[in-house]
Amino acid sequence: MTWNHHILFAGGAALLWITGAVLSFCRTQKSFFWTIVLYTAGILVYGSFVAGLWVLQKRPPMVTMGEIRLWYTLFLTLAGLLTFLRWRSPLILPLATVMALVFSLINTVRPQIHTQVLAPALQSVFFIPHVTVYMFSYALLACAFLLTVVMLLRSKTKGMPAIDALSRIGFSFFTIGMLLGSIWARQAWGEYWAWDPKETWAAITWLLYVLYFHIRKSKPQAVKTAGIVFIIAFVALQICWYGYRYLPGAEAGLHNYSL
Repeated sequence: MTWNHHILFAGGAALLWITGAVLSFCRTQKSFFWTIVLYTAGILVYGSFVAGLWVLQKRPPMVTMGEIRLWYTLFLTLAGLLTFLRWRSPLILPLATVMALVFSLINTVRPQIHTQVLAPALQSVFFIPHVTVYMFSYALLACAFLLTVVMLLRSKTKGMPAIDALSRIGFSFFTIGMLLGSIWARQAWGEYWAWDPKETWAAITWLLYVLYFHIRKSKPQAVKTAGIVFIIAFVALQICWYGYRYLPGAEAGLHNYSL
């Protein structure tokens, strides 16, 4: 299993995801069953590539941005499927599929192939849980973001229960990821929080989501305002994840081992 096989696994998974997403628009019990089967099969196909890469490289494929995108694609489709199962939203699977395919296509064109051993800072018991918890939170918040955009465009609040639930769960995982990261930072660099660019944007992102929850609790009818804040928070999340690399001073940050 090498990166050269990614296009095969990604292509097979994409076919299954697209077919399942199209079937999700049908309202029959049979189409619902095949939606679940096909979409789950796509997740397993893509997951088998990630697992194979892990075995080949003899280290977790979580170092380069290309490898992180693998996890995001995998978790995004999983989160989309779970959202569909819970709320039966016919739009979440097509939207999650499109977003996942964008990241998968980037990995096909620019895989960022590296097989080097883990950097000393990454050789920690917190490495795997920190990355996986963060990526799962990103995926859940992405599903909430997609539903928020649909809600704002349609000017309907029907999807708010799903958005609120996904936001709470995603934010909880995001907070756990931050806590794990700070403990890991203390172990690796001697301090819990250094306010380097990535950490600064993580704090900004966290506060923006807190603001969203505050608006939802204090002004439940201000759905549009809350939705706009949520979108801003999601943009900040993208900066926290990869956008900060293009900002001044990013080269001096502590998180450059995965560049």
